[in-house]
Amino acid sequence: MLLDRDGTLVEDVPYNGDPEKVRPVPGAREALDRLRAAGLRLAVVTNQSGLARGCFTAHDLRRVNARVEELLGPFDNWQICPHAEPDRCACRKPAPGMVHAAARALGTTASRCVLVGDIGADMAAAAAAGAAAVMVPTPATRDAEVAAAPTVAADLPDAVDTILARMRLVEGPRTARRPGRGTVLVVRSDAAGDVLVTGPGIRAVAAGADRVVLLCGPRGRAAADLLPGVDEIIECPLPWIDAPAPPVDPHDMRALTERLAAVRADEAVVFTSFHQSPLPLALLLRLAGVPRISAISDDYPGALLDTRHRVPVGVPEPERALSLAAAAGYPLPPDDEPGLRLRTDRLPPVPAAAGPPGYVVLHPGSSVETRACPVELATRVVRVLSAAGHRVVVTGGPDERELTARVAAAGGTDLGGRTGLDELAAVIARAGALVVGNTGPAHLAAALGVPVVSLFAPTVPFGQWGPYRVPTVRLGDAAAPCRDTRATTCPVPGHPCLSAVEPGRVLEALRLLGVAA
Repeated sequence: MLLDRDGTLVEDVPYNGDPEKVRPVPGAREALDRLRAAGLRLAVVTNQSGLARGCFTAHDLRRVNARVEELLGPFDNWQICPHAEPDRCACRKPAPGMVHAAARALGTTASRCVLVGDIGADMAAAAAAGAAAVMVPTPATRDAEVAAAPTVAADLPDAVDTILARMRLVEGPRTARRPGRGTVLVVRSDAAGDVLVTGPGIRAVAAGADRVVLLCGPRGRAAADLLPGVDEIIECPLPWIDAPAPPVDPHDMRALTERLAAVRADEAVVFTSFHQSPLPLALLLRLAGVPRISAISDDYPGALLDTRHRVPVGVPEPERALSLAAAAGYPLPPDDEPGLRLRTDRLPPVPAAAGPPGYVVLHPGSSVETRACPVELATRVVRVLSAAGHRVVVTGGPDERELTARVAAAGGTDLGGRTGLDELAAVIARAGALVVGNTGPAHLAAALGVPVVSLFAPTVPFGQWGPYRVPTVRLGDAAAPCRDTRATTCPVPGHPCLSAVEPGRVLEALRLLGVAA
């Protein structure tokens, strides 16, 4: 657990070198003691440019920090950046250096940490390190910073409530089931990215089951083939999930019910997105004779569900899946990192045209128009990155050849239409970073540990759908008029949430992520 100091733990007194001016924010001591009682180790990560500016001495800083501990209790580690912004050091937030250093000092990794802070630099430092983050705004916090934060709390006690609640969600009930629970049918019928973010939940089920059968749709099949823990795949579209929705064919539904019955599943865990209902499929599973069914449902399920789970709005999709698995009795084992993961042994060779590892992949397209990178911006990004010495590989699906050819003409290598999902994963695995919108390849990169420059349109919440537990820099206008509309066609002419991004910011994002040309 990482915490900013000024404005988060104590009132922000600019360049404070006087211990007598230390004032904890309301409820800080009680909130921190709750974290300690939960077994969390605490570290402070704080920019203190007053040292470089000569506003106070190192001795003054030690006295101030000692007063903070006197009032708030001990911290397990302190990370302090003494530099000013012009120094361009690796530790000053928004750089991720202090986050990584604090994680090492606490005996963990950044991807297992949460940083609580009050400004955008705190959120950016956490994201660039692959850590989670919660913003506690103050009157000095800019509206744009609040809009871009992955999670926002009213104050420090509220942030602690949020963090502890999310911990309890993925831990599940104390009486988890023993391994060897027979055959479990898991379901995620949606696009490739949706299947990928469900991976941690499926791994949790696999750790406690003898056999796992995954029901997915055609759009998610390629991703399903790469998931660890899956023994068998059933591919079938579900008309109440797919968009545009096809007609419901009674013959197809009877055939699906018979196929599900043939699995002879001991139970089923139905994973869905926050806007989807598991109940139509739960009815078919009952007709197929599945004796136990678990799912997240806000609607009254009647006799369709044995475990009716509920999740607060805004929880990241991988944690949403993990929480359902835990509620069904399948918590993720302690030795399994909760991030996304792929079967890398199933990845094919990389096309020779990509060249040696270390390139930057730019994936400009998306199956959803609002989540794609505008072609003009993508073209300018390729030109700027190439001029700075980066090798850029442009990727896209078979129907995006014209798009990728146009973008790559600015100085990149065009692989458009030459990679299926598994080949694309292989290309991304050898990349220094991926530049992409809110689409499936972002989750591939997260599963492979490849840093992401996320050109994220705010039509859906970033905290819920952004790249999970991987170093990330988010670009774009998080407060654009399309925010939270879930629009699939851009409601504002010109795609302003992304088109206003300057290509130089992508270059700066790569520097922040430590990706050298």
